[in-house]
Amino acid sequence: MDASVTLHDSKLADAWATLQSHGGGDTPLEPDPQRLAFADPEFLLRRETRGIRFQLELMKPDLGQQAHGVENTVVVFGSARFKSEADAQAQLSEAQASGNAQAIAKATTMLRNANYYEQARTFGKIVANYSATKAAKDKLFVCTGGGPGIMEAANRGVFEAGGESVGLSIALPKEEKPNPYVTPALTYKFHYFALRKMHFMMRAKALVAFPGGFGTLDELFETLTLIQCKKAKPVPIVLFGTDYWKRLFNPEVLVEEGAINAEDLNLFQYTDDPQVAWDAIVKFYGL
Repeated sequence: MDASVTLHDSKLADAWATLQSHGGGDTPLEPDPQRLAFADPEFLLRRETRGIRFQLELMKPDLGQQAHGVENTVVVFGSARFKSEADAQAQLSEAQASGNAQAIAKATTMLRNANYYEQARTFGKIVANYSATKAAKDKLFVCTGGGPGIMEAANRGVFEAGGESVGLSIALPKEEKPNPYVTPALTYKFHYFALRKMHFMMRAKALVAFPGGFGTLDELFETLTLIQCKKAKPVPIVLFGTDYWKRLFNPEVLVEEGAINAEDLNLFQYTDDPQVAWDAIVKFYGL
């Protein structure tokens, strides 16, 4: 028997062909007891099989990253809305040409925040340059949500430095393709936010949070909570953009009101320099 062929290959192929034959384009699938259970989307998408979907969404990215040698990541969060300086300048020029005051104000803000895009891009390059000469077990892979904005910038920096990076994207009503700078073999899509956030933490050796919105805050505070409650090992947490974060979030109030301990403020630090953010990781691990 040919060693390259397994006993299961033809069965799996047949199951997939059967599944495809039941697909009716945009026509919803009806229950069918004759359909193979593991190749039955109607069955797998039932409320009762949610636990199976959780397990699959946990396993697929985990096995894929293992196979690719991804053991350690530096997670970069931040706004999906920020643009590169070139794109933001183009937007401002277009707004000014239109004479629309509201569009000009919005584009001016976007150009100001483009600095964060460029800094995230620089940070991605720093991480990639460090890992370029390391053995697989010692590499640090930038990991983002795989989308536009700050996520794109960090992946882009790695790409421009010749490295590989991870993208953990989420399926949303307004579908967005993964940004073009994520390594294709390390691009995963999630349905469940909870499983996606679990994957962010599973390999994270550091977190750098750039300015962002609700999603960034959600991911940041979940990480802080897990570490504070000792559900996750301590990792360096860097809040990039001192003015932004201190205007948005005043953790000293939590200490004053007895909601957290004073030492909890040591769980994170602020910076405005990509090199300083990297130096914090280097110092933490003695790299």
